[in-house]
Amino acid sequence: MPNDSSTGGYISPVAPSSALFDAALDALLQQAVVGITGLPGELVRPRWQPVVPKQPEPSINWCAIGVTEIDPMDYPAEIHDGTGNGSDKQQAWEEFAVLASFYGPDGMANAALLRRGLYVAQNRELLQAQGIDLVEAGKVVTAPDLVNQQWVQRRDIPIRLRRKVATVYPILNILSADDILVTDTH
Repeated sequence: MPNDSSTGGYISPVAPSSALFDAALDALLQQAVVGITGLPGELVRPRWQPVVPKQPEPSINWCAIGVTEIDPMDYPAEIHDGTGNGSDKQQAWEEFAVLASFYGPDGMANAALLRRGLYVAQNRELLQAQGIDLVEAGKVVTAPDLVNQQWVQRRDIPIRLRRKVATVYPILNILSADDILVTDTH
């Protein structure tokens, strides 16, 4: 049985956070790139995969995308809900960095298209539905890769996103106390 505030010790959340992480976040980002650039879904890939797929030919336009860092903002808010036995909702803001790398003959055009497209309100609606919004889309940088003794054009675009993460902990209501309450009121 998990701990609550009456038992002492570490407390785990009562349910997973509503925020997307790992494969679910990768899938949302993949959908955004596909929707904004028009690249086929199978050619917008998670940046890191357990089994590395064969890289498409240099003549094929494709993208690798992934979260490179999560930067949480310190001191999340804790809001007590006194209904039932009680619980605390912790609300924290975090920014995360995403790197989208475009390959192929139209790599720069696709990177620029993603950058411009992220600033279109309608394109951000599906991200916003998951509590995520754009902070900035950075400059497109050329960073070629050497693959099988051949230079392959790569265009990187860094993206910063922000979201609120809410987590509920079993912090119970205080039903009684043996202490004396002293106030400053006269």
